Amino acid sequence: MFFTLQRYIFRDLLRIFILATVGLTLILSLGGILQPVQQYGVGPRQVVNLLVYFLPITLTFVLPMAALFASALTYGRFAVDNELDACRASGVALPTLIYPGFVLALLVAIANLLLSFHVMPYFMHRAESSLKADAKRILFRNLQRKGFYRLSPDGKYLLYADYVDPKNDTLFGIVAVQHEPEGVKRIITAEMTRVQIDPHDRFNEVQLAIHNARQIGAPADDDWVRVGSMLLKTSFESLLTDKIKFKKVDEMKQIRADLMRFNPVAKIARTAYGQLATEALARDMAETWRAAPGSFYALPSGSGTVRISATACALDKPQVITLTPPVLVREYDDRTGQCLRRLRCERANLHVEDDPAQPRLGLDLRGEQEEETSPLVHYVLGDLSLPATIRRELERDPILQTLTPDRTAALLGAPPSSLLAGQQAYLRTIINKVLTDLASETNSRLVFGIGCIPMILIGIGLGILQKGGHLLGAFGVSCLPAALLGAAILGGKHLIKGVAAPEFSGILVMWAGLGLLGLLAAVVYRRLLRQ
Repeated sequence: MFFTLQRYIFRDLLRIFILATVGLTLILSLGGILQPVQQYGVGPRQVVNLLVYFLPITLTFVLPMAALFASALTYGRFAVDNELDACRASGVALPTLIYPGFVLALLVAIANLLLSFHVMPYFMHRAESSLKADAKRILFRNLQRKGFYRLSPDGKYLLYADYVDPKNDTLFGIVAVQHEPEGVKRIITAEMTRVQIDPHDRFNEVQLAIHNARQIGAPADDDWVRVGSMLLKTSFESLLTDKIKFKKVDEMKQIRADLMRFNPVAKIARTAYGQLATEALARDMAETWRAAPGSFYALPSGSGTVRISATACALDKPQVITLTPPVLVREYDDRTGQCLRRLRCERANLHVEDDPAQPRLGLDLRGEQEEETSPLVHYVLGDLSLPATIRRELERDPILQTLTPDRTAALLGAPPSSLLAGQQAYLRTIINKVLTDLASETNSRLVFGIGCIPMILIGIGLGILQKGGHLLGAFGVSCLPAALLGAAILGGKHLIKGVAAPEFSGILVMWAGLGLLGLLAAVVYRRLLRQ
């Protein structure tokens, strides 16, 4: 008899729960998909895919609310129709009647924990992969719709195009603007460019093969120069998943063990690493020319060597070494030992690119003249590498250990520049934020998942106690404990991220909210058992 009664209650619970879940999911899913559609300009097929991929995020919040709604209404109706009183008069204990609601609460809690820790991050990675696979189409569609597109989330490159030919992967009448924190670094214009997407595990590399390009550099270099053909590379970094809240448990453990696995940290670390390489190279060059004025400093270059002589060098801009004239440059072929070119120039900059694998160098010469020939307008030497001695020093320890203040000072033989010190301080701030986000996200998921059980049990109890009022009134009152749990989680997150309060205080607030919810459930059921 008991099983038949419990099955009857559970069937009603399940029917209302499913209907509420479907209705709330449709409403919230359609609202949540608007921002990605507007931001990335995805097509109709991608919209359907994203609806499916974002479904676990919606269900994480919908399932507890749908279960709370179903519990309050089912047990409220059960009490209003005096079925509850009839069962208790027949000798059926209250825990027996509550058992179906408890099973639903337990199932929802387990589903919520699985969704938040495993399913939701997995589907977010699927959504990311879907967008990356369609990266070229997204790029061309945005250029057609808006006339411009930011090639990375931080907007480092802003690309404009007059005409788009998706069939041939070609752009016409392009303007590429490279932004840095201090302002516009350079502007490139060209009649035509071909687009190629090179996929990687963590990012997609965008390669623009630019033809008949003209370039203007930093504000100090206010003259346009024709550079012919060039290859511009940048990356489509993570569009969705570069947030701790979208990481699986294993990924969070890996990030805690190695912070370079988290792309926002790795990106800032590579920038600081590039500046460190710049300052180490500048120090070595200055010492060489100070010890032997007029001597040449050698840099590896593909299958050859580039040797540079200058009076001195200075660090005026991020990752740029300005050479003091007169500057002499010699290009040698290592296989034959032959000098391929001898250059003398008025201005020269050596810039360091923060390549993910190893910092690369480029030498930008202005007002140069090849010996025994007519003057050249502009000459760029690319694909240069750091000297082996500096590479060994930089690669001796992992990047984050190399960027510690003590290790940096030891490598440079002097305190770092204010720019590098600022980058190191910013990196430490981001690392601390990531560590607090890891603690915050782990505890908030646990508290919210476990909190589904007392929250739904309170809904059942209030549904029975409020049998004299409207059924929806019981659900409304039941939402107050849910709001209390949400406030505890949000307040705890805020405290964890705060500078003044210690991290454990925020975690304590979250679990205290869960404890208060359990205490409230005990009070409700104590009153029920006394009736």
